[in-house]
Amino acid sequence: QVQLVESGGGLVQAGGSLRLSCAASEHTFSRNVMGWFRQAPGRERDFVARIAWSGGVTRYADSVKGRFIISRDNAKNTVYLQMNSLKPEDTAVYYCAAGWYTTTTPDEYDYWGQGTQVTVSS
Repeated sequence: QVQLVESGGGLVQAGGSLRLSCAASEHTFSRNVMGWFRQAPGRERDFVARIAWSGGVTRYADSVKGRFIISRDNAKNTVYLQMNSLKPEDTAVYYCAAGWYTTTTPDEYDYWGQGTQVTVSS
């Protein structure tokens, strides 16, 4: 059973930075891809970024491209989301997820963390 625990959320002013972490309870080699998603109140869960454990190939949503960076530390079984130049519209609960496929669809990820709140004030 893969367990994912996010941390690093908080309140930040617009233009600031935060780094989210997602620690996996076991090496997710059996789950090829780690993703970050976010959900704002009244909205669907949206794809933010993903990374493959092997090779580190990444993909980003257009809304965060150039501002956010996803990375992973295989030795620590941890995935990070460095968020720079934050905007109020980035405010949401951020979730990490593990899955088999290089997809942006939330339903195709098998395991989810509990989420961490990110609030960006204007």
